[in-house]
Order: sequence, then structure tokens, then C-alpha cells
Amino acid sequence: MERNGGNTLKPVRIAIIGDYEPAWSHHVTINESLRHAATHLSIPIEPEWIGTDVIGTQGTGNLDSFEGIWCASGSPYKSMEGALSAIRFARERLRAFFAT
Repeated sequence: MERNGGNTLKPVRIAIIGDYEPAWSHHVTINESLRHAATHLSIPIEPEWIGTDVIGTQGTGNLDSFEGIWCASGSPYKSMEGALSAIRFARERLRAFFAT
């Protein structure tokens, strides 16, 4: 775990690939599970939802700043191409990857 210029830990950034819908309980529980893991491990975790349509139009360059990628359930995605691009990015860049 990397320290950020002192005694504080640098946050672990997790990109959550999916088209967030707060009415879907499985999307809400992804956020809750990451908060629970952060508390249990005593490390800061910064999750960020990234829409599949954003990746589909802007590419995967914005994924470089994340240590891990979680491809959330919720098919049909707005952009299946965007979801598959994120998965390919994780595989080719050897990033931690999880899918539900």
C-alpha cells in the first residue's frame, strides 16, 4: 500500500463500469460493499462509476488512473462496446478486475 507523502495512505481508486441506476439494489450494494471493505481493511477506497456510453465515446484513457476495475451488472448496457473495451483494457494492462 502506497503512502501519500506522510502517514496517510493513498486512496485505492476503483472504476465501476456500468450505467448506475440508484433504483437497482445491486448497484447500491456495490457502493456499500466497497465502503465495507475500506472500513474492514482500514484503507481509503475511492470508487467512481463510469458509464459504458462514456467509454464507448471517449475511450479507455480515463481508466489509467484507476488501480482496479469492476464491471457492474446491469445489462443491457447503454454501450456494450464500452463495457467490452473496459474489460479489454483491464486484461491488457494487467489491472485488478472484478465482474458481477
